[in-house]
Amino acid sequence: MKYRSFTVKNREEWDSYVNKALLHDVFHSWTYHSLNTEGEPLLFVYHEGDIFIALPVIKRKIEGTGFYDMTSVYGYCGPVSNINAVEMPKNILMNFKTAFMSFMNEENAVCIFSRLHPFVNQCPLLENIGGVVENGTTLYMDLSSSVEDQRSGYEKRLCRQVRQLREKGYIIKEADDISEIRAFVDIYHKNMDRLHASSQYYFDEKYFIDILRSGGFESKLLLIYDGAVLTCGAVVLLSDTIIRNHLSATSPDYLNESPSKLLTDEISMIGRRLGKKIFHLGGGVGGKEDSLFEFKKRFSNLQIKDHIWCHINDRNAYDTIVAKAGPDIDLQSSYFPLYRQPRKTKSCISNIEAIAD
Repeated sequence: MKYRSFTVKNREEWDSYVNKALLHDVFHSWTYHSLNTEGEPLLFVYHEGDIFIALPVIKRKIEGTGFYDMTSVYGYCGPVSNINAVEMPKNILMNFKTAFMSFMNEENAVCIFSRLHPFVNQCPLLENIGGVVENGTTLYMDLSSSVEDQRSGYEKRLCRQVRQLREKGYIIKEADDISEIRAFVDIYHKNMDRLHASSQYYFDEKYFIDILRSGGFESKLLLIYDGAVLTCGAVVLLSDTIIRNHLSATSPDYLNESPSKLLTDEISMIGRRLGKKIFHLGGGVGGKEDSLFEFKKRFSNLQIKDHIWCHINDRNAYDTIVAKAGPDIDLQSSYFPLYRQPRKTKSCISNIEAIAD
């Protein structure tokens, strides 16, 4: 059977494929990709008979060269399809690989990196193209269980802390004007300063306004006040079945109080009211079981494997670009691609999770 492959750039056709997929998320949408400023959003589509595989990517220029590379958006992306990946016929997988290689060559792309979606079965689509690598585990709450079962999974001290925070009379509300967005952006940037985050995580005010008012997907800015004082907040993203804390921050004056514990519990309650099945908490920095991971684990020990996908399309070009990147490159690092490795500075945040205090 003949197949065809092509790239999509317009919103209507892009989202028509994503919405027909068996499973998809906010991160696959045209609107979310349009917020990216690193490069050009592309949707690579492979179509054979009634089956399609669609892969959203960001095409980036490699400075000082005539080459490009591909990456995924900030979040959990990877390919989607209208059938379960484990049921995909082997000949279609092979044809998809051939078509994808042609796409990379046509776009003059040296390599591709993507953070895969833990709740979408994508590995069978990619395991014969480059390498799919485990990247630790990611944590989640099962919102289809009872509230009592959910909270029984909290660390005992955490249960008491959440209850005490609720008894203190904090005001929990959804932001409804630009001044509240600006107040949240201010404490978010202060959080990034405290964590010595790299510049790519300093999302500006426009980014937050766009993500909350784009209309291409459902999102909320949830805030917690102590009287008139903003203590913490989170940008919450919602898909058909999943709710997640995308980006969050706590005021420096309330770090010891840790109202983010109340915030996390409240997001789970909102997810329940909206009929979501999963509250995706995320994992640690770079897939590590660090302090961020341990904070999230206090809410739930339900875990699922996290994966990343790396593929070098042009080895000679890749090696040449790495060699020209300079002596600061750590050739033993697992960072991919190596030539985009952050230079040695203060500690930097490299996870694609909500930032928790």
